Amino acid sequence: MTRILLLGGTTEASTLARTLADAGMDAVFSYAGRTATPVSQPLPTRVGGFGGVEGLAAYLQAENITHVVDATHPFAAQMSTNSVHACEAAGVPLCAFERPAWQAGEGDRWVHAGSIEGAVNALPDAPARVFLAIGKQNLAQFAAKPQHHYLLRLVDAPEADLPLPNTTVEIARGPFDVAGDTALMQRHGITHVVAKNAGGAGAAAKLTAACTLGLPVVMIGRPEVPERPVLGRVAEVMAWLSHPAD
Repeated sequence: MTRILLLGGTTEASTLARTLADAGMDAVFSYAGRTATPVSQPLPTRVGGFGGVEGLAAYLQAENITHVVDATHPFAAQMSTNSVHACEAAGVPLCAFERPAWQAGEGDRWVHAGSIEGAVNALPDAPARVFLAIGKQNLAQFAAKPQHHYLLRLVDAPEADLPLPNTTVEIARGPFDVAGDTALMQRHGITHVVAKNAGGAGAAAKLTAACTLGLPVVMIGRPEVPERPVLGRVAEVMAWLSHPAD
């Protein structure tokens, strides 16, 4: 019997969850728990961490998991790394369901950064108005350049004081469109955009809007994770799941 652990948190994960549910497959959807109101899923859902590699390996064995699909955010490097090592330890096959990275096109003014620190260094020294479109996990490093005004767009309102001294917060959940993101940047007088190269259509509108407005984008590259099979379409994942666990 196939029993699947789907590590979610992306639009792709939700799409796959619906396909698994429609197919009547035995699967568990797992959220990291960083969002207060995660999207409801059509599968049994668990929220929270596993306790590192050993905890995840123990969960796989205790729950008789036969396949793991890692459809977490491309920047959830720790979870992806843990899943590779835990599946190796438990003898459970793993694949990643991952959307392609964005590519710069004609008219884009991208500055590539290999890390959050690199993105901070790429911002100008003169005061600027920065759309910091990176979520809430890596804000503290940007305090090294407190002269900028930072626009943040978050799913949930901050529960504590932000580590940046000069910010505006917009609460919104994607997907977003080009017209809305263009208006957002114009309303706040944005001069620079910082983004993680998450890929996908749901968050790409800000890049088109930045290109239209002629704004530079500091694009943070994806972190490295251990090698694993990577699939890009629901049909490919479903075909992979049809193989026996051995």
